[in-house]
Amino acid sequence: MKYSSFFLRWRRCFTTGLAVVLPVIVTLAIVKWLFGTVASFTDTLLFFLPRNITHADNGQGPMHWYWSGVAFALAIIVITMVGLFTRHYVGKKVVGLVDDTMLKIPLLNKLYAAVKQVNDAITTGKGTAFKTVVLVEFPSPGIWMVGLITQEAESETHGQGDKRFVAVFIPTTPNPTTGFLAWVPEDKVKRLDMSVADAIKWIMSLGAVRLQDGLPTSELAKLIPSSLGEKS
Repeated sequence: MKYSSFFLRWRRCFTTGLAVVLPVIVTLAIVKWLFGTVASFTDTLLFFLPRNITHADNGQGPMHWYWSGVAFALAIIVITMVGLFTRHYVGKKVVGLVDDTMLKIPLLNKLYAAVKQVNDAITTGKGTAFKTVVLVEFPSPGIWMVGLITQEAESETHGQGDKRFVAVFIPTTPNPTTGFLAWVPEDKVKRLDMSVADAIKWIMSLGAVRLQDGLPTSELAKLIPSSLGEKS
């Protein structure tokens, strides 16, 4: 009896402690991963310093973390200076020249154009990228997933009359940077009154985060007709 009571108290304490510690561990792990990923690019900015100073094991090991921090700060300064330069007339001309050159190189021109379009959509707000949160039936009827409209196409004929299609990016959980991209008839998506930030937060949390502006179950029931009701 005492053993059972002790085990019950231990389990409650352990569960409470886990609820406190786990978010901290996960957050630190994500920050460490992001820092390592970014550092793999920014560390090269310190090429002008001797490796035996910036790296461990007399230059043979990895870069010291504090030097990686210096490289990261230097990258922020360089990017800021580039942004300041490109806001002026000469900078705009240089950027235009680089764009024209990249777009004339076979193979690379397709990749560069695609990356630039995505970058413009995210950083400048051009187009409709990642501005509308929707529900879409995927991968089969009756299963609804959260998606983000990235582009809207003009009406086209697809053998069933004129339809307006939208490009929907369906993120995976818990990593929303990967997912599926599909053209979906506009009348087949259900638009949600939810911000993109809340949608990403919800996806990354495996649906565990309680959204302040999310739709309650009753509203979802009205928004998503049951399969039985659709058939009737």
